Amino acid sequence: MVEFLQQIIEGLGAGSIYASLALALVLIYRFTGIVNFAQGELAMFATYVAWQFVHAGVPFWLALVLTLAVSFAGGMLIERVIIRPVEGGPELTVVIVTVGLFIFVNAAAGWIWSFLIKDFPNPFPRGAFEAGGVSVAYSTLGVMAVVSAVMGLLYLLFRHTKIGLGMRAVATNPESARLVGIRVGWTLALGWGLAATVGAVSGVLVAPLLFLEPNMMGGVLIYAFAAATLGGFDSPMGAVAGGLIVGVAETLAGAYVGFIGSDLKIGVPLAVILGVLLLRPQGLFGRAAVERA
Repeated sequence: MVEFLQQIIEGLGAGSIYASLALALVLIYRFTGIVNFAQGELAMFATYVAWQFVHAGVPFWLALVLTLAVSFAGGMLIERVIIRPVEGGPELTVVIVTVGLFIFVNAAAGWIWSFLIKDFPNPFPRGAFEAGGVSVAYSTLGVMAVVSAVMGLLYLLFRHTKIGLGMRAVATNPESARLVGIRVGWTLALGWGLAATVGAVSGVLVAPLLFLEPNMMGGVLIYAFAAATLGGFDSPMGAVAGGLIVGVAETLAGAYVGFIGSDLKIGVPLAVILGVLLLRPQGLFGRAAVERA
């Protein structure tokens, strides 16, 4: 039983990271209807920016604040310069643009910082908290606390500010929002900036657990897609719940399903995506699209 609880705790820690990147995917999809395949690479690039600040002698938490500001501005710039010209076009065109952005950002990071592996500082204390034979690493507690704080801030933004109300209106009905005076274009850019900021948090949380290199978010993006698909691409809360479920499922499958082990755990999110698309395409918390004849 203790070993089972230990696996659950580790799964929740991993799932929190998946949830943060899934949340960024959902934010962009809700505002623009675009599935951003470059979200993981944008998070990776932001992590390199944080590493550059720390490498220059900036304290970690100040470096994180500066990185989030750069990510927010970068997300808005991408929406205005790259995404805006193809918004409203064929879906395949938008997909190709985000895939192209994926390739460009990956190559740009390798060109600027090289493809050599770098160490990234862990902001949380070493060691673990033990209770009842179950060991919980302080880094795991830190990751879960950060993701919880992000969720809380987003809830306050969307529910208790005029900006959040405007963003919700644009996400629900852009044309009606425009008629009541909301600047839809800038609101969409704000959504991209917000998603880039949340994605940057994910990258900074992942880097200490892995190594910083241009391809580090590839696997995480697959888990994030599984989390968003499971929770529902139009539900931020579902993205978080989906991330936690996927993290626990992956950990338990690797520990207790013999043929999966540590080598085939990547098959778990793929199975989740396939199963949800076949059984409940809108996800656990999403709403099915209804069209009137």
